[in-house]
Amino acid sequence: MARLIYGLLFGMLAAGAGATQERTIAPPAAITGDGVPAIPAALAAKTRPYLEYRAAIFEGWNPATKAALIATNFGNTRQLHEVALPMGDRRQISFETDTIAAGDYAPGKGDALLVQKDVGGSEFWQLYTLANGRLTLLTDGKSRNQIGAWSRDGHWLAYSSTRRNGTDSDLYIVDPRDPKSDRMLAQLSGGGWSVTGFTPDGTSAIVRRYVSIAKSDLFLMDIANGAMRPIGDHKKAISYADARFAKDGVLWATSDEGSAFQRLGTIDPSSGIFTPVPGQTKWDVELFSLSAEGDFVAFVINEAGVSRLKVLDTRTGAIRPVADLPVGVISALKVAPWGEIGLSLASARAASDIYSVEPKTLKVTRWTQSETGGLDPAANVEPELVTVKSFDGETVSGFLYRPDPKKFPGKRPLIVDIHGGPESQTRPGFLGRANYYPNELGVALFYPNVRGSSGYGKRFVGLDDGPFKREDSVKDIGAFLDRLVADPQIDAARIGETGGSYGGYMCYASAIRYGPRFKGAICLRAVSGFVSLLEHTQSYRRDLRRVEYGDERDPKQRAKLLAISPVTHVAEIKIPLVIITGGNDPRVPPSESEQMVKAVRANNVPVWHVLAADEGHGYVKKDNLDYQFWASLLFWQKNLLGPGGK
Repeated sequence: MARLIYGLLFGMLAAGAGATQERTIAPPAAITGDGVPAIPAALAAKTRPYLEYRAAIFEGWNPATKAALIATNFGNTRQLHEVALPMGDRRQISFETDTIAAGDYAPGKGDALLVQKDVGGSEFWQLYTLANGRLTLLTDGKSRNQIGAWSRDGHWLAYSSTRRNGTDSDLYIVDPRDPKSDRMLAQLSGGGWSVTGFTPDGTSAIVRRYVSIAKSDLFLMDIANGAMRPIGDHKKAISYADARFAKDGVLWATSDEGSAFQRLGTIDPSSGIFTPVPGQTKWDVELFSLSAEGDFVAFVINEAGVSRLKVLDTRTGAIRPVADLPVGVISALKVAPWGEIGLSLASARAASDIYSVEPKTLKVTRWTQSETGGLDPAANVEPELVTVKSFDGETVSGFLYRPDPKKFPGKRPLIVDIHGGPESQTRPGFLGRANYYPNELGVALFYPNVRGSSGYGKRFVGLDDGPFKREDSVKDIGAFLDRLVADPQIDAARIGETGGSYGGYMCYASAIRYGPRFKGAICLRAVSGFVSLLEHTQSYRRDLRRVEYGDERDPKQRAKLLAISPVTHVAEIKIPLVIITGGNDPRVPPSESEQMVKAVRANNVPVWHVLAADEGHGYVKKDNLDYQFWASLLFWQKNLLGPGGK
């Protein structure tokens, strides 16, 4: 409906415009563009192909039909589809206004399809069953619920929910075919609890408590009474990214015990001893999936940002790499009951698509080929790795996308795009709309992985922890700028910056510290004050953020958090800004943007403020994303590119 209204408004405005007046398009109904100029219809038309790409995300397999379950966007939001055979038609099976966050068939017969969905990006997800295009609610409609794990026979689903008090993630179990079967397994304290897998007989389950990226604890829980027994020594700072049982009762997991990186291995549930698989590299194992019979494990290594799929034979210990997959980033992995390995993979030159791998021959089969708006994806730029020494000698790196020097000779403008998290990593995946910048405008893009980023070991990810080391990551941006302005193909006089969430904090902080080096900044869902963030973010995630940023209840930490907050130094921001906000954002509430808009404007610095009332922590609806992109283009044309737009 939103896209229909959007199109009608476009038509009305286009038809009513005079011959000498440039035609413009109206913002989507949910968006307020405070200070944003009208979007020229010509700009929308020029960029249109870059907005019409699709991406297919692998959700799993239908055990009954052997079809692949995928999520993709044929309208305004991402919905569930099925693909019956490789390169077959994508048959849409969900038709909701809001994006589907996840879908999963029950193991065994596949007689229940579970869906996780929120409203307006609030992240207060509800669980449903989907049949005949209709959703049936399983949860309370108000709390925050997340899919956990199925029992091996597909009868029971374990999940977490904040329904008791809105803060703590208690554990529940339900037969999705009978909503009345729902019951609490364990009443717990904290927001990081989940069930990762059941024992083969279904009488017990593995429970994971996430404390921070550097620490998580495992428990064995009795399904009958909810009693939990710790696995291993919980006094140790060990992180378990995932854990699940094979058919033979062996507990497989990824853990950083005894290593700086996540390794694949097995755990003795009685002693807690972790035994890693021999021959692993220094890189993180980020995903793994067990075969139904337990005879092999498919796992993915994050090698300097690039995904490498390997298959472990559990009987012989042999590890074989899958060689014929495109070079890119794997975002999902699941072995079918019949053995086929399913995954989704994106690269710089291709949007995310679905592939399968036959485990014996390692033959790769492509299942989808997502549209790219009619554009040739081979024309997209491959990034180069840039590595520098920061102020203290620490090595940091990032990915630089250069425009074609034949098409765009001379020094080119640059946009620095800083990821959020901070426990995240920019990787060489598909840029989507952003491909327009190097391909059509000749703008270089740089994506830094500052200290605190994941993917480089637990020492590196902890280098920014707490308020007293927080600004060290901002200093990393200075080291990157020194390196980039010395590049003969970069125009040092035309550099802009952007970033979202924690990257939004970095966006503000860099504008304060390095303002004279930038022509402007676009800060999305940005942290403007650490104390105000911790006091107003949703209660279920407050303690998790205190581990990373610091505890505002401690006087010394509170003073430092206030001292490093961008809103404290707002008078030092002299460059024009765009601030992007989601009205339903549970992580960085709209008040973080509102206080910054008010403070910056009070200093007579121009600010455009884009607010989408029907979005959360990052826009997902296509009409809102299109408007955000056009507003950003107008800003860069005005402040970075100059007359002629190049």
